[in-house]
Amino acid sequence: MMRPILTITGSDSTGGSGVQADIKTISELGGYALSAITSITVQTTLGIQQFYDIPATIVERQIDAVMNDFQPEVVKVGLIRRRDTLDVVVEALRKYRPRHVVLDAVVLSSRGDTLISHDMQEAIRNELLPLCTLVVKKDEGSMHGLANRYASAVAVFLSQGAKSDEAKSKAKAYINTQVARAADLQGRSSELYNEFLDAVTEHHRKASDVRFYADLLNVSSRYLAQVTRRISGKAPKTIIDDYLTHEIERQLKSTDHTVQETAYLFGFSSQAHFTKFFKKQKGISPTAFRKQK
Repeated sequence: MMRPILTITGSDSTGGSGVQADIKTISELGGYALSAITSITVQTTLGIQQFYDIPATIVERQIDAVMNDFQPEVVKVGLIRRRDTLDVVVEALRKYRPRHVVLDAVVLSSRGDTLISHDMQEAIRNELLPLCTLVVKKDEGSMHGLANRYASAVAVFLSQGAKSDEAKSKAKAYINTQVARAADLQGRSSELYNEFLDAVTEHHRKASDVRFYADLLNVSSRYLAQVTRRISGKAPKTIIDDYLTHEIERQLKSTDHTVQETAYLFGFSSQAHFTKFFKKQKGISPTAFRKQK
């Protein structure tokens, strides 16, 4: 028999954490996942760009509907960003009195971004924590996404009758199988970054527009910018222009091509445009740079 488990948390469109990861974990381990969503996020594997917090009245109705219909004995609580939402959750736990409440208090994202205010952290500690039977520590699961799945796994094993220590032990064993999957998601960012650098090396003489490279790599310009800033601290345009400038310098130093010939060689529409670009990058004109040899 699949035992119902209610997860009260936010939505993660990447599936790496949030309600999506909870549903996957609970289902994989033989539970029946129920949900009440507190926040919707706009995010990628690189981080969260925007939140939309669900009104507390809607969160309350979600919880009431599920609790009255399915009467789950285990509730897992994750992301709560609003004070009125916290009040609703606390009141519901006092009203329905589930046997187990597992708290995975989501404070930081996997990238270290703060997700809730200090005041909310204090309110959760003072009002929600006393109602919980098990609290996931920051070091359990090692990162937000895996800690989220760890907490869900604990909830499943508790629903199956395991004691707290046994549930935690089984959940850790389960999480060990998930580490490789998380590493694959992080590795994709590095792979994309290296593909971008290779593309710049190949196409810098004919293309200096970020859109060209984003289209070539089949990603959006915004996502490409998130990747390059996360890995190198630089915008894609900066990386393109820096590489182009380096190659122009090498050309000016090692060949006898005129400035005009060099401009056309690197795809500039005119010598004036070329000179303006180079001077902006280096602070001197191509002619003056060449005389420094």
